[in-house]
Amino acid sequence: MPLAEQLNSIVERTERLIELCAALQEENDLLKLENQSLSVALDASRDKTKVLDEKLRALKMAKSFSETNEKSLDIKQKINEFVQEIDKCIVLLKK
Repeated sequence: MPLAEQLNSIVERTERLIELCAALQEENDLLKLENQSLSVALDASRDKTKVLDEKLRALKMAKSFSETNEKSLDIKQKINEFVQEIDKCIVLLKK
């Protein structure tokens, strides 16, 4: 194979390698953008999860207070009923 043909072959291969390198660089840039976009989405999801966790904690706390208040109202009502019964008994004893 003459020297000129070898040089042409090397030039052609080099040009193909340069094209391949450019294509890979473009793909790499696209993947970097996609990675950055996914990172932003992940951070947003984490922030939203934190907010929702706080809301859930607040709702659980409010529910527990609500249940406590309902129990307190039931207890107060029973105490009032006992007081009324005691008052009736006192009235009967005075007769």
